Amino acid sequence: MHGALLDQFTTTLNIVLYMALPPLVSAMVVGLTVGILQAVTQVQDQSLPVVFKLLIVIAVIAFGGPVLVMPLVQQSVQLFDSFPMLTR
Repeated sequence: MHGALLDQFTTTLNIVLYMALPPLVSAMVVGLTVGILQAVTQVQDQSLPVVFKLLIVIAVIAFGGPVLVMPLVQQSVQLFDSFPMLTR
């Protein structure tokens, strides 16, 4: 019983980490790119990287959200289906 519950928890945690990866990687790449461009052009505006990161993360979530959420929805359905077995 405890093994099945831990398996469900581990699977859910892996899915959440998988969902968080694309926005984090895109923010990192944009931050690095904007940082390099700022260093080359000697522009020292601190709000510039934040704005670009925010826009990219919103775009990644908006366009990739349905694809990223699908495994979590399937895991939720599986968890609710197996809930009586897990609570015994």
